[in-house]
Amino acid sequence: MKKIVILFSGDGFNAKNIIDKLHKKECFVACGITNKRDAKGIEKLKELDIKTDVLEHDFFDSRESFDAELVKLVNSYEPDLVVLSGFMRILSPIFTSNIKALNLHPSLLPKYKGAKAVERSFAGESDECGVTVHWVSSELDSGDVILQKSFIRSSDDTLESFSRKIKDIEYELMPKAIVKVLNNL
Repeated sequence: MKKIVILFSGDGFNAKNIIDKLHKKECFVACGITNKRDAKGIEKLKELDIKTDVLEHDFFDSRESFDAELVKLVNSYEPDLVVLSGFMRILSPIFTSNIKALNLHPSLLPKYKGAKAVERSFAGESDECGVTVHWVSSELDSGDVILQKSFIRSSDDTLESFSRKIKDIEYELMPKAIVKVLNNL
């Protein structure tokens, strides 16, 4: 069975979704790694009996030194694939040239790269919105697209209802993308 490592920074809802849908079915989740010791996702993963490591970026003097240590930690699990699931770090070439990883982004890339993508997509002029799963590359949110799914924004959407639509697509798309990639490895 192929092995994955999940990187996260926050609440861990997408990580939990991946584990619920795929762990010991389509793949084995070896570990969750977070860069924040107070990440709410730590408890979610522990409840699911998934080992969680904390590697705080604040203790490193540069992005590159953090990424070098992250690469060592990830590689200690010997994963077939790394999944960024709300991992809120811009990764340097030290990571991107050494780790095969995919990322979930809450917009139809190449639109709205970077932070606050949901809010910027909601406020944008296009009615076609959605989610992208893509390969992680050295340029922010610019790796090759693995899967995308779009929807047409409703004129009565609020930011809350729009965000829910994005989250629902994320929950559907990320597990599909992981299975697609693992089947092609």
